[in-house]
Amino acid sequence: MTDQPSAWTKKYALPLYFVLAYAFSWAVEIPIALSVQGVIPTEIPLAMHYFASFGPLLAALVVVSVSEGGPGLNRLFHGLLKWRVGAGYALFAIVFPLGLFAVAVVASWIMQGAFPDLRLLNQVDYLPPVGVLPALGLWLLTYGFGEEMGWRGYALPRLQASRSAFSSALLLGTLWAGWHIPAIFYRDTYMALGILALPLLLFSVCIASIVITWLYNGTQGSLLMVILFHAIFNFFSVSEAGGDSAPIVMTAVIVFWAVRVVKLYGKENLAPVEKQVT
Repeated sequence: MTDQPSAWTKKYALPLYFVLAYAFSWAVEIPIALSVQGVIPTEIPLAMHYFASFGPLLAALVVVSVSEGGPGLNRLFHGLLKWRVGAGYALFAIVFPLGLFAVAVVASWIMQGAFPDLRLLNQVDYLPPVGVLPALGLWLLTYGFGEEMGWRGYALPRLQASRSAFSSALLLGTLWAGWHIPAIFYRDTYMALGILALPLLLFSVCIASIVITWLYNGTQGSLLMVILFHAIFNFFSVSEAGGDSAPIVMTAVIVFWAVRVVKLYGKENLAPVEKQVT
């Protein structure tokens, strides 16, 4: 009898993971959305939405603890220690987003005739100016560490065990996009898009999922590189310091690289080495 819960959890661990990731995050975001939409009278601080970023991490910790125990937790966190990767991958994760942002700043300067206010880099949504390094640190902790420990640390290698890397990236990207749905009803940038918010979100997240899958597999499971890339890219792409050009330039290049990765390495691994599986 004592083995039955463990066996059941192992069999359904992956779907259970996604259910919990949604549940933990949506428990934070749905009340915020209801508040912003005027459905409930309580005013909830929008800054609370940062706690939703830890849903994927918490779900992974719960599922791994129950289904795999200590060895599983060790494997989950091992990717954080993989800092010895090819120089190209490290440059892509850390320097590439900064380079794209610099191009976007120059493009904005040329098109608008005014240099963007780089002081805006010290700001993050729904918080007062905190400084550039603390702002980047917040991205690293929340939508870097909080998300990627779950999406790529737990879900991706298990999806790839029975699917190609490309199919896994698209499936994970779709579920990742769906995870964002409550934010469509309270984040001003999403609400401004209207009915286009969800399809644009689905497209951009699936493209990002392909690129991050390439980075994860190419570095043989370095969560450190994945977290750095996710956080640094988002930090620069959403900042008002880049003007209107930053999200356009940075997204266009990522779309190009996603297509390039598929052509270069094929759908099975999306990398020059074998895909990572658990």
